[in-house]
Amino acid sequence: MPLIDRDPLLLTPGPLTTTLRTKQAMLHDWGSWDAAFNRITGEVCTQLVEIVHGRDTHVCVPLQGSGSFAVEAALGTLVPREGKVLVPNQGAYCARILKILGVIGRAAVELPLAEHEPMDPAAIDAALAADPSITHVAVVHCETGTGILNPLEAIARVVAARGRALLIDAMSSFGAIEIDARRIPFDALVAASGKCLEGVPGMGFVIARREALRASAGNCHSLALDLHDQWTYLERTTQWRFTPPTHVVVALAEALAQYHEEGGQAARGARYAANCRRLVEGLRGLGLRPFLAAEAQAPIIVTFHAPVHPAWHFPTFYQGVRERGFILYPGKLTQVETFRVGCIGALTPFDIDPVVQAIGATLRAMGIPTGACTE
Repeated sequence: MPLIDRDPLLLTPGPLTTTLRTKQAMLHDWGSWDAAFNRITGEVCTQLVEIVHGRDTHVCVPLQGSGSFAVEAALGTLVPREGKVLVPNQGAYCARILKILGVIGRAAVELPLAEHEPMDPAAIDAALAADPSITHVAVVHCETGTGILNPLEAIARVVAARGRALLIDAMSSFGAIEIDARRIPFDALVAASGKCLEGVPGMGFVIARREALRASAGNCHSLALDLHDQWTYLERTTQWRFTPPTHVVVALAEALAQYHEEGGQAARGARYAANCRRLVEGLRGLGLRPFLAAEAQAPIIVTFHAPVHPAWHFPTFYQGVRERGFILYPGKLTQVETFRVGCIGALTPFDIDPVVQAIGATLRAMGIPTGACTE
């Protein structure tokens, strides 16, 4: 039997723990062509663009599905079929971009990078200089396979100076880490409802430069993922082309109201940073060591080295922590064994102390002494 009689808190990079208000927003039904629902869609899209200060230059195109749907839509719509994309690859979500490009038939150039170091703008600049046929650069702002934060503004300057277009996977950073379209030139930024905005999963979105989107007609390999077609239909009718995730959209509208009540990006990012500090300090006390150096760590999710002990078994560890009320993530690294603990969602630093206690209790139940868990 579970030790905790409530929904477990999600210590993951999304889906994540939501507030009661956000859950309650989904208790009503909405007509997908109803004017009231269409107004909510329009308001949500306006607010999403304003988070990156892009009202004068960018538009938001919502899309049914997970964040990966929106990533594929952005790549397939904004990269012409004869285009070529440079992908600095430092982890699982960068690799997913490369896989998508292969599936949809867009040429790609991989720039392999170390998984524990932020992307180097100079290496990106050199790759662009070496291959003038590259038209776009696709980067992951926060690679949640490790929790690393990349220097987006410096990368954007390099890409712009070379006259190429920048596509940003900001899935795990949007809303918590500042991205300002007035300083960071980009053709597309991709995120989703169930991440730092603390909505529920089911809606991706692309904040696209208006002129780049206008020029993308006919590019897309897919009907359902065609952002240009979705955008022009919304502009003409205020409606989604195909059945929208109505409950997800209204939950996001409520989550955005709470986001602004909290104080917007600065306050949301500060809370997550406080969660992250409390988590790292607490698990260090158990002898668990973060994978990344502090200066490379985003306040989104932290990867920890697994205990070096013969009794270590992640499924047993996962189940023990779950029974104590928390859901963690396995590691995504190929070189070393790790596990990940998220810092985002409707959580405060006061929620982190019980997480640390649950991890310590689980390790002790497994016969792994705390205080000296890693090399």
